[in-house]
Formats: sequence, structure tokens, C-alpha cells
Amino acid sequence: MFCVKIVAQVKLMPVSAHDAHALAATLRTCNRAANRASEVAFARGLKRRNVLQEAVYHQLKADYDLGAQAAVRVVKKVCDAYATLKANIKAGNLGPEGSRRRRRAESKPIAFREDAAQPFDDRILTWNLDERTVSIWTVAGRIKGIPFVCSEQAMKLLATRKGESDLVMRDGMFFLSATIDLAEPEPYEPGGFLGVDLGIVNIATTSDGRIMAGGSLNRYRKRYRDLRTKLQKKRTKSAKRALKRVRRREARHAAHVNHVIAKQLVATAQRTSRGIALEDLSGIRQRVTAKKDQRSTLHFWAFAQLGAFVAYKARRAGVPVVFVDPRNTSRQCSECRHTHRSNRVDQARFVCRSCGTVLHADHNGSRNIAHRGEAVWKRGAVNRPSTA
Repeated sequence: MFCVKIVAQVKLMPVSAHDAHALAATLRTCNRAANRASEVAFARGLKRRNVLQEAVYHQLKADYDLGAQAAVRVVKKVCDAYATLKANIKAGNLGPEGSRRRRRAESKPIAFREDAAQPFDDRILTWNLDERTVSIWTVAGRIKGIPFVCSEQAMKLLATRKGESDLVMRDGMFFLSATIDLAEPEPYEPGGFLGVDLGIVNIATTSDGRIMAGGSLNRYRKRYRDLRTKLQKKRTKSAKRALKRVRRREARHAAHVNHVIAKQLVATAQRTSRGIALEDLSGIRQRVTAKKDQRSTLHFWAFAQLGAFVAYKARRAGVPVVFVDPRNTSRQCSECRHTHRSNRVDQARFVCRSCGTVLHADHNGSRNIAHRGEAVWKRGAVNRPSTA
């Protein structure tokens, strides 16, 4: 039985300033200890947990006044960071300046911010779901009975929680993020595929002809981009406070929009007993050359986030998902398969030079994606990036 991982987040409500200061001090201390362990791991090549723990465990406890289990969690955090970096380098997931970032990553140890998240396990963090409180170890001693608030859906998820939870500080507020393993149902045999064309002007267009326009989101992003530019030019203390206040609003709004769209796509596929076919757009920012005035728009295009939301929501619902090669989906006719650059008249219109089919360009592309999704499924490639 496979499991899908879901993150449930709760907000801590410290009852006193002392508790809040203790939580903040704990994050600072753990991350300073993590930086020290990272320096040793880098200098001596100790990237495995057991050997690094043997080298730094007693030093971390003595120099940073960490408890035994807290020191163990710090070491594991450092080893996990190096393992993630190694995997990203191997997969080439270092962004458009991958070579430079790789050289920089390999030339110095990984550094942790003082407010970076810190993992806690059940020995140093205890949940009381009935009273909605937690008991947590800090450098100032164990604090019991810290209230937390969350949604009812998060409470249901927390009932099956196992393993670590991360303490996070954001804008002076404290959160706990717990990872939940949910049983993943077997994907059903689809009676066709719902093709989804992802874009900037239209966030998503389905092979059924439904268009999720991106005009509102793009205007929202432009407004906040202009606001950031204006505040950055002022360079006053009040402007900096305003920047800090609004810096995450755009990301939260974009994530909310992507969640809504992903939920609608999965519900449509599940209701019609179809699978979902998406474009494999990994590396598109390196392949596409954008004009200067379009670069910020391309950079903020959250296609990867939308694809990830669709994938995990589909797995929870048992909806099959396949990823297909996006090449020429916008130039190929979904009726006769004739492919030519001139078929794409402009951003919104597709006219086949062979059979005369006229369609909305994104609708035509999504139909091609649906066809390729069926071909991928027949070859037995399920729920993983594939090419058609």
C-alpha cells in the first residue's frame, strides 16, 4: 500500500512573552548548532548521519546547551540538507544558473538561517489534541500547554500523525507543520483523459474547452510588483516595514488560486472517470528565451506548483495522472495531427493549414495533451513524468 504525504499546519498561541522568546531562542540556538555541524560535515566529508553524530554530538550539547534528542535532530537536519543538495545537483534542479550554483554549493558548507525550521520528534514535542495544546522542549526548559489553532480538516489529519513536526517562525508568529501519511487508493482504469494545457494568459485550459483565465491573478501580481518597486525606491524604515508586511501576500494568493484550480480539475476527472494528462514542463525556464519585459512574468509562472497540487490531489482521489512531452502541442492540429508553426496564428487562435480546423489555441493544445496522455497510459507509464 502506497501513501501520499499531506502537511497539516497549526498556529501556536504562546500564552506569555516568555514562551514566545523561548521558542525564538530555541530556533536561533538549533540553527547555530546546525551551522557548526554543517561546517564539520563539509570540512571532513561526514555526510552520513551516524558518523557526523559521533563527531559533533557531545560538542553540540556542551557548546549550545542542547538536550540529547535536540542535538540528534540537529544532526539529522544537516544530513538531510546535504542529501537534498546532492539529489538536486544530480537531477539538475538548481535553476537557470545551475553551473554557478553548483560550484558555489560545492565550495562552502550549507548555511542555515537563524529562523529556519527545526524538526521535533515525539520525545521533545507532545500533542494533546483533545485540549488543542502542545508540550515542547526549548532551551529555557520544557513548556507545557501551549495552545494551538487550526482548521477542522487539519485536526482530522493530526489524529493520524506520526513522526516529526517542524517548528516554523514566520513574521513573529510560530507554526507547527506535521507530515501525515494517508493511504493512497489504487488508480482506477480511466475511460479517457482530461488534457490540461498550462499557461500564463490562461492558467489552465482543459480538453473539454473550459478555460481558467489568468487575467485576475496577473493583475494582482503586477500590482504587488509595482508596489514592491515603489517601496524599495523609498528606502525608509516605514517602507521596509511595509515590504515585510506584504512580501508573502502574493505567494499566498497564487497558491490559493492554484489549489482551487487543481481541486476543480481533479473533481472533473473523477466525476467523468477519466485520468489527467499534464505537460512535463521541467526545465522550461532554461529552454525558453523571453523578452526583457516578459522575464518577470515567466519567472513568477507557478506551473510547477499547480502541477504538484494536481498530482497529489489526484493521488488522494485515485485519479490516474500522466505527464507528456509538451513539444509542438501548440502547433499540432488535434483533428488531423498536421504540425506546422503557422498553424498557431496568434496567442488565442489556432487555424490548421491542412484541414481548416479553427479552435482556441489553448483548447487545441489541451486536446493534443489528452491524446498523448492516452498513448502514455497504454504504454503503462502511470503517475510519473513521461514523454509521448
